[in-house]
Order: sequence, then C-alpha cells, then structure tokens
Amino acid sequence: MIRRVMGLLTALAAVVATLVFLPAATASAATCAPAWNASSVYTGGGSASYNGHNWSAKWWTQNERPGTSDVWADQGACGSGGGGTDPNPSGFVVSEAQFNQMFPSRNSFYTYSGLTAALSAYPAFANTGSDTVKKQEAAAFLANVSHETGGLVHIVEQNTANYPHYCDTSQSYGCPAGQAAYYGRGPIQLSWNFNYKAAGDALGIDLLGNPWQVEQNASVAWKTGLWYWNTQSGPGTMTPHNAIVNGSGFGETIRSINGSIECNGGNPGQVQSRVNTYQSFVQILGTTPGSNLSC
Repeated sequence: MIRRVMGLLTALAAVVATLVFLPAATASAATCAPAWNASSVYTGGGSASYNGHNWSAKWWTQNERPGTSDVWADQGACGSGGGGTDPNPSGFVVSEAQFNQMFPSRNSFYTYSGLTAALSAYPAFANTGSDTVKKQEAAAFLANVSHETGGLVHIVEQNTANYPHYCDTSQSYGCPAGQAAYYGRGPIQLSWNFNYKAAGDALGIDLLGNPWQVEQNASVAWKTGLWYWNTQSGPGTMTPHNAIVNGSGFGETIRSINGSIECNGGNPGQVQSRVNTYQSFVQILGTTPGSNLSC
C-alpha cells in the first residue's frame, strides 16, 4: 500500500514539474473599447478608444477629443500586437472604428467592408502623397458623401418626382432600363443615364441596363462614388481627387460636385455644412484640414 502511494506521489511530482516549466503565454494586447464619439457623454471612468489607444474619462465630458484635453487618461495601445486584433487590417487610412464614429446612424447598407472592397478599383484614392494628404482625401470624400446622403442614411434620392427627369433621350443608347430608372443612388447619388453608362463602362458593370445594382450591392455603390471622385470634374475644373492631392483644397471638391449651385455664393449654408463635416472627419483621423476649405 505504501509503495503504491509513493508511486502515485512520484508521478504527481513529475506532472507538477512539467507544468512549472511550461513557457508563459504571450500577453495579448488590450481589446479596444467602443470608438470615441463626439456627441456622446462620458462620465468619470467611462472608456473609449481613439487612434489605436484606450482612454478613460476622469470626469464628465462631451466633445473633448482624447489626447487634446487632460480630461482623458491614456490607458495604452489597444487592438494590435501580442496576438491582438489589428484595428485596421484593410490598410485603408480610415479604420472601421473611425468609420463607425463618422457615421453613427448610417444605413446598414453602407458597409465598411463594401467600401474597402471597392478601393481596388481606384488604388490611388487615399493612397497618394503624405499620410496627411491620404487622410485629408479620405475625409474629404467621406464628408461630401455624408452631405449627399444625410450621413449615409439615404440609399436613393428621396424626391421621387425627379425620377423621370434623369433620362437624356439625346443619347444614342437611350434609357433601356426605363425613363424613370436613373435617379440618384449610392454614396455620391449617381444620376442620369449618361453617368450610369460612363460609370458602368469604367467599372465593367452594366449599370445602364441594370442601374438598380447601385442600390442593391454595397461594393458597386461605393465604386460609383469612387468613380466620380477619381475621374470626373463635373462642373468644376478638376477631379476631387486631384483637388486634394495637388493642394487645391477641400473647396474645389465641392465645386466639382455641385458647382455654382453651392459655390460663389450659390448656397453658402450648404458649403459650410460640408466644411464642418470635413473638419470633424479630419479631427477623427488625427490630421489637419489644410487650406482653401470653401468655394
């Protein structure tokens, strides 16, 4: 009996020794708290993530960006390293958390994954110049998109009375999907049969024959927005992409989208609304807006 007990104790000691000398597990990075939102109220101890760090509020705060006020205590990096999750695996200068912060009430149709999937169609977008310029272009695009869609809420144009007006019958290809089929859709509110034809040809998608794809497929919708941004001057003198990367400023992106309808005193309130959104978005991305913001 004693011999059997001694044998068990010896075996147990061997197991304990093995456990003692196992290598320690690698520490994981902290999980990111919900992204900071300028409109949210945070009380003492409240947490939020911003620019890859977790922050803790020392007392009541609202619209005080982490890192710019001593109301926030930096709790260290989150979301990457040591087996954690990369907060921005897409490589896009806007992380998903920042995207959600920009569009807290967005329609579920406008997915972040749809946007990042569309980026391959125009690789120069938000990928040209310095990190500042890249962030400025992303913020400028998303600010104009926000203005056009009410904060990524509207997928299609809300005034249905306009729908039959977007068929230019002088075009040889006409309006095969129907006279009222080419109303505004998607993040840039693509409209008119000739724009659907041009965008579809550029993207390799039959949008003239089936314009409804823009309101049914998030990636297609984002691609039409990027098509206009990167290739069309509209009523302006340059593409919005060139306006940012060549230093002409955010104001010229407005001109390329809505021209004299808003610029040169056409509607200063709408211009200022776009500018305000742009300034908010560059702040979220941790950069500066640059000059020439208005048109």
